[in-house]
Amino acid sequence: MTDTTEKAAPVIRAAAPAPAPAPAPRTARLWRGATPWLFLLAPLALLIVFTYAPIANMVAYSFTDWDGVSPELHYTGPENYAELFTRSDLFEVFWVSGYYLAASVVQIVAALYFATILSFNVRFRNFFKGVLFFPYLINGVAIGFVFLYFFQDGGTLDSVLSLFGVQPDRAWLGTPTSANTSLAAVSVWRYLGLNFVLFLGAIQSIPGELYEAAELDGANRWHQFRHIIAPGIKPVLSLTVILSISGSLSVFEIPYIMTGGATGTETFVIQTVKLAFQFNKTGLASAAAVVLLLIVLAVTWVQRRLVPDDKVDLV
Repeated sequence: MTDTTEKAAPVIRAAAPAPAPAPAPRTARLWRGATPWLFLLAPLALLIVFTYAPIANMVAYSFTDWDGVSPELHYTGPENYAELFTRSDLFEVFWVSGYYLAASVVQIVAALYFATILSFNVRFRNFFKGVLFFPYLINGVAIGFVFLYFFQDGGTLDSVLSLFGVQPDRAWLGTPTSANTSLAAVSVWRYLGLNFVLFLGAIQSIPGELYEAAELDGANRWHQFRHIIAPGIKPVLSLTVILSISGSLSVFEIPYIMTGGATGTETFVIQTVKLAFQFNKTGLASAAAVVLLLIVLAVTWVQRRLVPDDKVDLV
């Protein structure tokens, strides 16, 4: 006999909807929106006081005849800029920047080479990292005095060369070509560590799985550099190019300490300092500084347009 008794189906009740959260009070919302700006208040204040305010003052002084000492100054309009662009000798010093620009190419290539080598597992890797970065930690004035004795007649360089039977018959800082080449070499030695650290950090941020996959496919170190490292560090490489160009145009410490701008080593910044503090033409020097700032900004803008900072995706 068949059991025709039906079991009662369980009753399913819909869960009551959760109550909507109460809206935050207006005061809490205002504090939440203002919190990031409160953290930025101190750095923004420092940026305005020590960067933007001096730049504004520099632009204002460039339209005056202020000598840097007198409490009185007179508005002269664009006369300083007219004098600046009608005197070719004030812009001839930019040819000296060509030595430093060529040296920056050597510096970038050397920094990229060492960063690539030391990013892999090699012996004494940490020691060589410290050796390459250490010059950047030294004060520029100290470096200038050290290499001043290094390049002087009968100095360290001549003594080392004499050990190999080489007797140099010239002063390393005696002619414009040899002096600017020597000064540019000092700049390469000093700033190599900065570019090295930037490249090393960018290379080490690349996922290690990419190298393992490349090795499984039979790729050697050159292939890994060409197809993994070079595309992965493109934004950092663009940054170092911008820093190198702007640094080449605004070189100051090394040539000022070692030669004072003599022997054809005067840069645009050294010339601007002399206009302000030696010839008491602070208004003209301010105009020169404004022009240099605009040149650096223009070069940076052109470089960013030619090499846009695209997003890197290696996966």
